[in-house]
Amino acid sequence: MTWDDLDAHLDRVPGTVSAYVGRLDAPPTWTRHADAGHYAASTMKVAVLAALHRAAEAGTLDLDAPVPVVNDFDSAQPGAPRFANAQHYDNDDAVWDRIGGTASLRWLADRMIVRSSNLATNLVLGHVGLPAVAEVWALAGARNSVTGRGIEDFAAREAGITNTVTAADLAALLGTLATGADTPGPLASPAACTTMLDVLLAQEHREDLAAGLPEGTRIAHKNGWVRGVRHGAGVVLPDDAPPYLIAVCTTTDLAGGDDQVEDDACLLLAHISAQVWAARHQL
Repeated sequence: MTWDDLDAHLDRVPGTVSAYVGRLDAPPTWTRHADAGHYAASTMKVAVLAALHRAAEAGTLDLDAPVPVVNDFDSAQPGAPRFANAQHYDNDDAVWDRIGGTASLRWLADRMIVRSSNLATNLVLGHVGLPAVAEVWALAGARNSVTGRGIEDFAAREAGITNTVTAADLAALLGTLATGADTPGPLASPAACTTMLDVLLAQEHREDLAAGLPEGTRIAHKNGWVRGVRHGAGVVLPDDAPPYLIAVCTTTDLAGGDDQVEDDACLLLAHISAQVWAARHQL
C-alpha cells in the first residue's frame, strides 16, 4: 500500500474523510483534508478531560471530592431554558444510577472517556466551564476546533453554537498529552498527562481504530459518533516501533446513527488503522 493508494480508496467514499498520521513531535507522514471541520461528537471529551486535570493541578477543583450527580444543566445559549440528557442516548447506565447521589469528578471523567457517558461529560463540563476547554484547545495548538456547548444542548445547537473538530487538531491535542507524559508541556504535568493517557488506554469502545490493530496493541484513544459522523483519534503504542498519532474524522452516510455503535464507518476507520499499522516502521 502507498498513501496515494489509500487516498484513491477514500476518494470513492461518499462524504468527507479527513486524516492525520505521524510520529509524535514530527511533521505528519500522511494527511487528508486534515483541517476540514467536522461535528465533534464525543471526541470533544478529550479536551474536557484535559481541562479538568488542569483545574485540579491549579487547585481550583478536587478530583476526588464528591459532587452532586444531577441531570439539569445551563444552556450555552443565553436566556435559553436549562436542559437535560436522555438516558437512551447515553452509553453508561452506571452514571445514571447515581442521580440524586454523588460521585467524584475523577470517576465521572473516567466514565466520560471509557464509556463515553454524555451525562458524565456535562457534569464535568459544568465544573470546569467552556472557557477552560477553549484554553486547552489553544494550548495544544489547535487552530479550528471549538467546544461551544454541552451534549444535547439543543437550544444552543439551534442558535448555531456547536462543537467542531479537525483531524489535525485532535492529533495536536493527543500529541500534546503523549509528549507531556515525558516532558513538562503546556497542558499539564507529566504525572497528569500520564494519568489522562491511562484513562484513554482504558477506552472500552474499540470498534473502529482499535479494531484495525493486532489484538493487545495499546492505543490511547477516543472515538465519537452520531448519525452521519464517525471519528477516532489516538496514540498507538507498538512494541516494535515508536508511538504514532492517528486521527480520522468522517462525515459520511456510512455512519449509521446515534444508537448504532458499529456500522460501515467503523469498518472504514478500522481499514485505515490497519493500513497505517502496516506502515508503522516507515512513518
